[in-house]
Amino acid sequence: MQAKAEKISAKVTSLSPSKREMEIEVAPDEVAREWEKVLTSYVSRARLDGFRRGKAPRDLVGRLFYKDIRNDVIESLVPRALGETLTTEKIDPVLTPVVSEVSFRDGEPFRFKARVEVLPEFKLPPYKNIRVKKREVKVGDAEVDQALEELHQKSAEYLPVEGREVIVGDYVLLEWKGKDVKTKRVLPTEKVLVLAGHPDNDKALNENLLGLKPQETRHFVISYPQDHPQRKLAGRTLEYDIKLISIKEKKVPEINDEWAKDLGEFENLSSLRERIRKDLERAKVNAARREMGDEIVATIAQGLALELPESLVEREAGAIAKSWTSAESDTVTLEKFEGLRQKARVQAQKNITNSLVLRKIAAEEGLEVTAEEIEEEIKVMARRNNVPLAQLVGSIDQEGKREDLKVSLLLRKAIDFLLEKALLY
Repeated sequence: MQAKAEKISAKVTSLSPSKREMEIEVAPDEVAREWEKVLTSYVSRARLDGFRRGKAPRDLVGRLFYKDIRNDVIESLVPRALGETLTTEKIDPVLTPVVSEVSFRDGEPFRFKARVEVLPEFKLPPYKNIRVKKREVKVGDAEVDQALEELHQKSAEYLPVEGREVIVGDYVLLEWKGKDVKTKRVLPTEKVLVLAGHPDNDKALNENLLGLKPQETRHFVISYPQDHPQRKLAGRTLEYDIKLISIKEKKVPEINDEWAKDLGEFENLSSLRERIRKDLERAKVNAARREMGDEIVATIAQGLALELPESLVEREAGAIAKSWTSAESDTVTLEKFEGLRQKARVQAQKNITNSLVLRKIAAEEGLEVTAEEIEEEIKVMARRNNVPLAQLVGSIDQEGKREDLKVSLLLRKAIDFLLEKALLY
């Protein structure tokens, strides 16, 4: 198609559902105006022999600084012409356009091409009255007991111990020195906190910790197997010197009415258990709604064959792969990373498609997110994470996350709409 403006014209070609190419042309008189503007700036700043600053002839400055002026004119015209074309053609690029084939000749129009990736247009299949199996939500006494015990353990205090040696279950602060037996390389001295007797500790460490008193030292050697989960230790023999700095023992309060009252808002242990049960039920209800929502969106999306912008898929896949590899306990090999990345691409395509479906449904149904809803969500996040509200607001604004939060709430509204219109069985 051909779009024309007084100064800028553009021919836009649809290369595919997600790619557009623009051939943009800036009229010669507009190029000349920009040239004169940039030339004037150079004249005002030029220092040439025989001329006072700002008094050198324009044609002389133009000849001497031709390449610099030309580059400045191009750098000024490209974003302006590109921005006007995108606005006129109502093109919303996924990422920054790629500019090519720049043509700048005196007295002629300034021409260049630009390619952009865009989100594909598509028609939604029927999305109301989709059948989805209802999830039953039940909370058993054992789940309440487990949550109560986790809360109980969080109430523990770690009290300094004096006058005795280390026993199983003590938290001990150590000064830790190590040396590689083969290379004689000395490892950096560290202060570490260790739970004495923990089954994840090396056997030699636990044996040397028990019975140790403050300021006492122990020396021992550990030969690590080749298949040790920590690659930096695998196959190495290290000798260690540890010095006990301090001992702390864990003290947990008794589970009773008084303990429940100390947590606040609870009259007794029974009311605390009831709150825990309600919180667990609420969490399960939310999880069930998410599962049903995901199932509905997957049903809608399975009938679509969208060509997604490759750059968007790559960016999303990279973020997913990075989150997966950061969760790995050992070093991720290049081969394993490539395997994860391929799986991440599949997940990225699914995520992007689902997001597009939900956004389009939100637009079709006129769903919106108000500023008040965003503020309320931030308050909920602050309470949930026990973070001061002002601190969280500052962090969100500083990182530019408010728009992301708005999109997240919009997608949530779209899922709620689909659940309201779904047929549960």
